[in-house]
Amino acid sequence: MNDNKFNFTYSAAQQNEIKKIREKYISHEPDRMEQLRALDASVYKSATAISIILGVIGALIMGAGMSLVMTDLALILGAYEHLALPIGIALGLLGMVVASLAFPFYSIIVAKKRKKIAPEILRLTDELMK
Repeated sequence: MNDNKFNFTYSAAQQNEIKKIREKYISHEPDRMEQLRALDASVYKSATAISIILGVIGALIMGAGMSLVMTDLALILGAYEHLALPIGIALGLLGMVVASLAFPFYSIIVAKKRKKIAPEILRLTDELMK
């Protein structure tokens, strides 16, 4: 008797890919090593984000000052065109100061985060090293 069914088996590589995709959708509790990695990464992620934002803001402020000094933007502003050079220099210097604070802020945030999560990291590492 002929059922006219078609059977297809996937190759080993395709089977592995199927398993990887399936694993993404199976809910499982993260193991201790994954928790340790996530905690360690969380320290640097927030510090990096804040320092990048601070650096970009500083660069934008410095760019605004440079545009006042080097272009005819002061003519567009009108009444205060004679103050464009000193205001531009002040904005440029302010932008440099803000941008240069990015790394010290990064270091401070990392130190505070490390201090905050140190007990949990030590507890996890003690469990893993047993």
